[in-house]
Amino acid sequence: MNGLAVYKKNKKPSDKAHDSEVVKKHAPLVKRIAYHLISRLPPSVQPDDLIQAGMIGLLEASRNYDATQGASFETYAGIRIRGAMLDEIRRSDWAPRSVHKKARVVAEAVREIENRTGRDARDYEVAKLLDMELDDYHRMLQAASGYRVISFEDVSTNEDNYIENFTDDTGTPLDGIQKEDFKQSLANAISSLPERERLVMALYYNEELNLREIGTVLGVSESRVCQIHSQAVIRLQARMAHWKLLE
Repeated sequence: MNGLAVYKKNKKPSDKAHDSEVVKKHAPLVKRIAYHLISRLPPSVQPDDLIQAGMIGLLEASRNYDATQGASFETYAGIRIRGAMLDEIRRSDWAPRSVHKKARVVAEAVREIENRTGRDARDYEVAKLLDMELDDYHRMLQAASGYRVISFEDVSTNEDNYIENFTDDTGTPLDGIQKEDFKQSLANAISSLPERERLVMALYYNEELNLREIGTVLGVSESRVCQIHSQAVIRLQARMAHWKLLE
């Protein structure tokens, strides 16, 4: 039995009618978000899986929506739908362990070089430290690109900004302070990226251009944009590593 069927099981007739109306009215929103995400993901991620997860997010949104909070239902539902899809992708964990391991190794190399030199680590320096040819290093970045997209999407909860919007009302005041500190630290890390990496991130996450479109803007190939994007997110991972020590 799939997740949507489980969700609907044992519903009262009035609940089922309400759910049916919500799904009928907002199914296009779910599909639009699913296909927006799928354009950024590897072929192994199927649209139907995202749509099913998004439908569950839509139904949960319809149960929990509070109009007095000011946001429209479409805005609120969009956030919950997208979050449900990202949760599904995380649970599936399609990225091989080798990809996770390589990303961590590169981040550690970037951090070591930047701590030693006090400036942005350059591609050839990272490749040299990893005892790799530059072309092999670029290929590794490209292979890791899909995984890095999801990793970075995980810290975004709205369509307008790639810095996490912490809205959880639970936890202690200290938790809130730490989350605000994290947001500021991430914002600072993004603003300190090399110019081209910062531009790719802005075009990808803020302007929502795909990699091919960004390549046209920058006058480079789509594969090169993949490499730049992956390098940018790995650099952020390296610069934000101290936050993992506080978890």
